[in-house]
Amino acid sequence: MKIVEQIKQPIAYEMEIFEQKFSLSMRSKVPLLNRITHYIVNRKGKQMRPMFVFLVAKMLGNEVLNDRTYRGASVIELIHTATLVHDDVVDESYRRRGFFSLNALWKNKIAVLVGDYLLSRGLLLSIDNEDFDLLQIISVAVREMSEGELLQIEKARKLDITEEVYFEIIRQKTATLIAACCAMGAAAVHADKADVEKMRKFGELIGLAFQIKDDLFDYGSEKIGKPTGIDIKEQKMTLPLIYALNAGSAKETNWLIKSVKNHNKDKKRVKEVIAKVKQLGGLEYAVQKMKDLQEEALQLLESFPPSKYKDSLILMVNYVIDRKK
Repeated sequence: MKIVEQIKQPIAYEMEIFEQKFSLSMRSKVPLLNRITHYIVNRKGKQMRPMFVFLVAKMLGNEVLNDRTYRGASVIELIHTATLVHDDVVDESYRRRGFFSLNALWKNKIAVLVGDYLLSRGLLLSIDNEDFDLLQIISVAVREMSEGELLQIEKARKLDITEEVYFEIIRQKTATLIAACCAMGAAAVHADKADVEKMRKFGELIGLAFQIKDDLFDYGSEKIGKPTGIDIKEQKMTLPLIYALNAGSAKETNWLIKSVKNHNKDKKRVKEVIAKVKQLGGLEYAVQKMKDLQEEALQLLESFPPSKYKDSLILMVNYVIDRKK
């Protein structure tokens, strides 16, 4: 059995109900909009976000999930999908998960309007049911995701990102949404504030580890995948590179900065950068940081009683670290 299927097993029934409810939450009186949202529903990915919501809600003691939990998962998925649609327009990206993006099929104007529509549906789903606490959780996440993107754009121009700033960027850009899913799962079943915060922190740690794992893919190795150097070509400051810039001599640091700034399209030079980052210990450092985050996340689960939902969350933490793509 695939690891993702194994993680999903204890909540397979809830995931089926969720798909129906999520589909209904996008329904409109405009036929064009319904065609587009039908396309969105049919090209879903692994659906990790609702899985986090349901596993946390179930672990915290609600064997039968209330409607509020399904709404919480739908709100996250609606607003997350809206941000992806807008991202594809901004990045002029015509593929997502192997399918055509909305802007590739229906052009930018329609894609932006659909993104706005999904955003409003997410907000109204919470407001109409007076789930104001759930709305606050996702609204904070959207604000932080926007801030993280803008902070990265601002810093990328100078290539002067410190490790502290790097962690702030990935916390906002990547980790905040997974944190929101876990907090949402706890808040949806009326867990106390301490548990909601504990699960938010748990999600944040997983999100940080997830992003570092993505950083490592760029450097390749037998364990991690094939070397690509895409982040280097795009002048993205990742943890292995930041560590290497601080660990190297002035001459090595200078060469690395010059390579990333001026020679990032030169395949041979990119390979040399990858080799230099490895030589300076950038990969080992990033792997260790990722494992520390994994350990911290697993410790947060220790206080909860044994259950198949807790087991699935432990599997999820380990999957984030061990995945091959």
